[in-house]
Amino acid sequence: MTSLYKTSLAGLFLSCAALSATAQAEELNVMTSGGFTAAYKLLGPEYAASSGDTLTTILGPSMGKATEAIPNRLARGERADVVIMVGYALDELIKQGKVDPASRVELADSRIGMVVRQGAAKPSISTDAELRHTLLNARSVAYSDSASGVYIEKELFKKLGIQQQLVPKSKMIERIPVASAVAKGDYELGFQQVAELLPIPGVTFVAKIPEDVQSVTRYAAGIPVNAEHPKQAKALLDYMASPKAQAAVQSTGLDSVAR
Repeated sequence: MTSLYKTSLAGLFLSCAALSATAQAEELNVMTSGGFTAAYKLLGPEYAASSGDTLTTILGPSMGKATEAIPNRLARGERADVVIMVGYALDELIKQGKVDPASRVELADSRIGMVVRQGAAKPSISTDAELRHTLLNARSVAYSDSASGVYIEKELFKKLGIQQQLVPKSKMIERIPVASAVAKGDYELGFQQVAELLPIPGVTFVAKIPEDVQSVTRYAAGIPVNAEHPKQAKALLDYMASPKAQAAVQSTGLDSVAR
């Protein structure tokens, strides 16, 4: 066998391999909700570059009446290969038979944090007493209309014994990020899941609220039973839950799940 023939054969083999890889690449529809979105935006392109698959991202809350909510999208027949959402909302889809229970992967824990407007003094909230003092002395307080905001309004203020004092000067912010309202100067303090506070310009992140009064939201993902590309979807979920993905997950304000 001549050297030229060997070179040509090797080139043909590489071309066929490349065509085969291209032929196997798929377009995955990924539905993701707020708290994990920042991490997904880091991890998704890395997975796509290594796998050759294309990811189409569809944003929506994990629950609620909004037409964009992931359960409502699935209910009206929208197709997805992966859904990323609050763990208990995903469990409800599993109970309804819409998501394969064997596909469930736990991704990260999300905790509540606080921001102030950029340039404002950063109060200390490392203890319950400091958090209570900060809240009582604030002119106004904002929190989200998601699970974290409901917890703050219904439970946190009560746990700190300041519900009566906080009701007149606190507000649940609908539809827009809480930090954006703080950045405009509409509110002095803003509370939301850390991963949803950090991407917003014009504010300074202060800290997470103390652990003994914290509310932890677990994010998980799964594969709908009618997914068109379940094999590739599983590969994406395995990647996002892998040890090598955790630095990116933590950089967005989320906490890794203990394995």
